[in-house]
Amino acid sequence: MRNRRLLTPFSLSFLDIMSCGFGSVVLLFLIIKHNVDTYTIIPVDTRDQTSEVMLLEEEILEGRKNLAKTRNTISEIDEQLVEAQGMARRIMEKIQETRSLAEQLSDTTSAVELDRLKLNIKELEEQKKQLQEEVRDTGDDVRRLVGDGNREYLTGLKLGGKRILILLDVSGSMLDDTIVNIIRIRNMRDGIKRNAPKWVQTLRMVDWLTARFPRDSQYQIYVFNTKTRSALPGQEGKWLNVGNKAELNSVIEALGNIVPEGGTNLENAFTAIGKLRPRPDNVYLITDGLPTRGSRTIRGTTITGKQRLNLFTRAVKQMPGGVPVNVILAPLEGDPEAAFAYWRLAMSTDGSFLIPSEDWP
Repeated sequence: MRNRRLLTPFSLSFLDIMSCGFGSVVLLFLIIKHNVDTYTIIPVDTRDQTSEVMLLEEEILEGRKNLAKTRNTISEIDEQLVEAQGMARRIMEKIQETRSLAEQLSDTTSAVELDRLKLNIKELEEQKKQLQEEVRDTGDDVRRLVGDGNREYLTGLKLGGKRILILLDVSGSMLDDTIVNIIRIRNMRDGIKRNAPKWVQTLRMVDWLTARFPRDSQYQIYVFNTKTRSALPGQEGKWLNVGNKAELNSVIEALGNIVPEGGTNLENAFTAIGKLRPRPDNVYLITDGLPTRGSRTIRGTTITGKQRLNLFTRAVKQMPGGVPVNVILAPLEGDPEAAFAYWRLAMSTDGSFLIPSEDWP
């Protein structure tokens, strides 16, 4: 009988190891294949980044435009200065010629002719003095402001005064002209808010006005949202001297650090006018719509156009009499009654009313 072959333990162990290894390879393959087939794409919200990029591109474009305008304006000012100096030189030569002619006149020259020559000399000297003042004004303004030149003849604003007050709206609506963009920008960083196109234009308006303050006048700049305060901290109720250029530059710099936010309480702003002593003789109000806050609390989370008009009416009652109010209005979306209300305020106080274009000043 043939002997049966016996299996050794070593052979069985080898087969077990091979089977386990093969099974591990198959399992690993199945796991990798499953993960590859079931991957998902995670969406990334880049709207905020896109908005910031667009704002930065707009700022760059605006900066290039302003640079070109600045260069053109400097060239125009240089040309005007050269022309004025040349005219003054010609007038001086004419004066010398007239004087020489007067000295050469004989004793027989009539008294009438001498009087006429003296009158000519006096007129020429007055023209020379006027030209010298124009040259000095061109080269030494209260504040150096390079732009499109003096636009009083276009704006119709009544400039000047001994005590000038600027009331500047710094509420959240000053970020943009539309409600959607206001909400969008309001949720961004403070740096983006300060560079919002509407707010930048508003600061340029203040810069334009301050550059045209008379040198011997006094001024004050109040900013208001739900509260009213001086743009320069600690200067409430005080008149500042235009001749102090360092202080005026500090006020403008402080305005650049403000972030528009909150509602609009015009009643507080007009009440602050009455507290100034002596009272201002010229007021510039820069805003974009009817007020949303008042001394009385309004119920609910929304406010109607009629309620805003009532708040405006109560605010006007706080205005001291005899003070002209010049209104610069940047209209806000959804506030159609604001233009007429502010125009009526300007006309009733013997002031002026302006809705600026996008590129003013």
